[in-house]
Amino acid sequence: MATGRVSIFVTCIVDQVFPRAGMAMAEVLERLGYEVEFRAGQTCCGQPAFNSGYREEAAVVARHFLRVFEGAEWIVVPSGSCGSMIAHHYEELFPGDQEMAKRARALEGRVFEFSRFLLEVARTDDVGARYEGVVTYHDSCHALREMHIKEGPRRLLGKVRGLTLKEMDIAEECCGFGGTFSVKFPEVSGGMARTKVASIVRTGAEAVVSIDSSCLMQLQGALSRAGVGVKTMHLAEVLAAR
Repeated sequence: MATGRVSIFVTCIVDQVFPRAGMAMAEVLERLGYEVEFRAGQTCCGQPAFNSGYREEAAVVARHFLRVFEGAEWIVVPSGSCGSMIAHHYEELFPGDQEMAKRARALEGRVFEFSRFLLEVARTDDVGARYEGVVTYHDSCHALREMHIKEGPRRLLGKVRGLTLKEMDIAEECCGFGGTFSVKFPEVSGGMARTKVASIVRTGAEAVVSIDSSCLMQLQGALSRAGVGVKTMHLAEVLAAR
């Protein structure tokens, strides 16, 4: 049985749109023996501002994050996108502030995307989950390309009793969300989503799973508009199933 305290950072989209993913993550961590805390002062990681070129504004948000999670033993995030922002980009937001840059560097080794925390810190690939059905897995861009997360989620899905994983032919292709990209280039974003939906349908899966709720929101909308009865699920939701 694992021990220790985990602080969960649930991200904006999970908090506002997909709270079940955050609750499922907490459920799995508690099942493994961790004490889970939710620090109520948490807001955004700052990525929307950062990606849009508003670095000063992103730095304000990052300072707040660092204050809120001061002293946290582990910070677990249900998102490769937000996890990458915190672990890989916070330091560059403080080029003239050595103290804040130092705090950002110190945080890096304690921030984990959920699946990576299970495998590398909790050191388990079997959390006792059962899900009867066929699913396919979508590689989100930040998780795959910035955090190099690929085999880990599949390894966890492979241990879920009753689950069959059917790979997409374009599993690594972007879903078209890209945060502000989908707002600035809606036609391109929609075309990418439709290509992805066609690939999902070809697998025959009843659900598409990812570690990023932002991608799942994009795919859920595209699937709904196409009249396709495939549901979207965060990896945490599958792992919490019994």
